Amino acid sequence: MHSNGLFLKDVAGFLGSYYTSLAIMNAVAALILWQKKKQVGWAVVWSAVAGVMMVLASLALSGSAAWVPSLPLSVRNLVNSLSGPVNYTAGTTALFAVLFIFRKFFVQPMVAWTVLNVALLLMGLSMADENFASIVMKPDNVPIVGLVFLLAFFTWVATSQAVVNDERIARGLPPMEKLNDEKVLVWPDLVYTELICMVGVTAFLLVWAIFLQAPLEEPASSVKTPNPSKAPWYFLGLQEMLVYFDPWYAGVVLPSLVVVGLMAMPYLDFNKKGNGYYSIEERKFSYLVYQFGFFELWITLIILGTFLRGPNWNFFGPFEFWSPYKVEVLNNVDLPQMFWVNLLDRPLPRVAAGASTLTQVGTILLREAPGLVVMGAYLLLLPPLLAVTAFRSYYAKMGFIRYMVMVNLMLLMLSLPLKMILRWTLNLKYIISIPEFSLNF
Repeated sequence: MHSNGLFLKDVAGFLGSYYTSLAIMNAVAALILWQKKKQVGWAVVWSAVAGVMMVLASLALSGSAAWVPSLPLSVRNLVNSLSGPVNYTAGTTALFAVLFIFRKFFVQPMVAWTVLNVALLLMGLSMADENFASIVMKPDNVPIVGLVFLLAFFTWVATSQAVVNDERIARGLPPMEKLNDEKVLVWPDLVYTELICMVGVTAFLLVWAIFLQAPLEEPASSVKTPNPSKAPWYFLGLQEMLVYFDPWYAGVVLPSLVVVGLMAMPYLDFNKKGNGYYSIEERKFSYLVYQFGFFELWITLIILGTFLRGPNWNFFGPFEFWSPYKVEVLNNVDLPQMFWVNLLDRPLPRVAAGASTLTQVGTILLREAPGLVVMGAYLLLLPPLLAVTAFRSYYAKMGFIRYMVMVNLMLLMLSLPLKMILRWTLNLKYIISIPEFSLNF
């Protein structure tokens, strides 16, 4: 199902208002650049962009569905064909690496403003597709779209300040936060600011509630469940983990480890630089680990679960119709089966009926020996190996206990992308599978 004339007529007014807002945004930016920044060249550029946006708004409001700006059908089909969990995760990881390596380029205001305009333009052109719009413009998904842009904005603000501070520190100058280190009182300075923000947010929410209907559905019924049945957006990362892990691990162990890791972080940190000011160069390892865990292992999973997981929890392209009849057959196998059956061509060791408890445990250990060896090497042998190689300096500064806590938390965090890769490449379901005790990993 793709965009049709009736749908385009329905959204023409919205798209016209959308492009008009982008035109006003760029016109204001051009005015600020011309009058306050004295950057006449950039002012002309963004004035031209504002003019283009007004042309797009006029086309959308023309009354003809054929004139509504949209992405070509061939482009939408190409995006759908290239979409998938593997390409999505690989693409976001590559984007994370590019943004980090070239952060000095992307934090430049004009570069960031250009990226924002391109993203908003692509969203506007994409919303002319009925399948895309049905997901992005869903009332309970609209705030998530806004949160994505807000997250990008605040990340840009923090990164730009860190880049400036790193350049100043490299020249022997203090960070920007030290130049204006004057303290202010909670009352009235902070409380007054918070009051103004509270009034502004309240007014915004009232307007939002008037113009955007609440996504209320019929009362819950055990005989009729939504397809897909999704958790609240802030839990969709955990729900996505259930595709790759057993519920006890994805829903209990991993969230608990996140909480424990956040509590342990101040006690594990031995680098006192960067306290009270933004910096990347002085805390590069900590920065990369945290940003990778937050963005790649949490935010991207929330976006994936919100916009790309449809009926039966299947993956759908951004412009693909969410058909409840889509079926993807996966022949997932456990590591013991791969080792005993596929590699050695032998049946799995089975627990004999009526065998003693000791015999049953021995059979289970024999059956799960390949997985136990792999997990033992990963969690027990890898930490000391890293301590004498890549993490030698960290081990010397942190000591045995702090180092072991840090490296094991990091390895458990990396277990998520590693397990995802194993599922995609080898169709590996569980490394250790002990259904007798409902224990799977």
